[in-house]
Amino acid sequence: MFELKMKPRFSETDALGHINNTSVPMWFEQGREPLFEFFVPTMKPEDWNLIIARIEVDFLAQLEFRHEVTIKTWLSKMGNSSMQITQEAWQEGKCCARGKAAMIHFDYETNTAAAIPDDIRQVLESHLVED
Repeated sequence: MFELKMKPRFSETDALGHINNTSVPMWFEQGREPLFEFFVPTMKPEDWNLIIARIEVDFLAQLEFRHEVTIKTWLSKMGNSSMQITQEAWQEGKCCARGKAAMIHFDYETNTAAAIPDDIRQVLESHLVED
């Protein structure tokens, strides 16, 4: 499991002073960066080989501006070319949002899914925590 601690920015709040629901998917994307680095160690766009196929977020409680948020990220499923990543946003000891992302290892030259290479698969398996 990977954890990212962050302080919400004032610009991420809505008119009611809560964190806007559009901020959480961006936080979750940032929380997936350690997994991205297994596929693209350089993190250079020209080396990129992942696409996102689906995201879902369940909002369980309100998130507030003044308190630190911890994004928890883990690999929950792995297929031949795809993986499911589960994430949670915690604040003040409470899970406030939970989401899943389906990502595909992708070959941009052929415009098709590509099998996850064995060396990356081996590293990913050590981070697999099934829901």
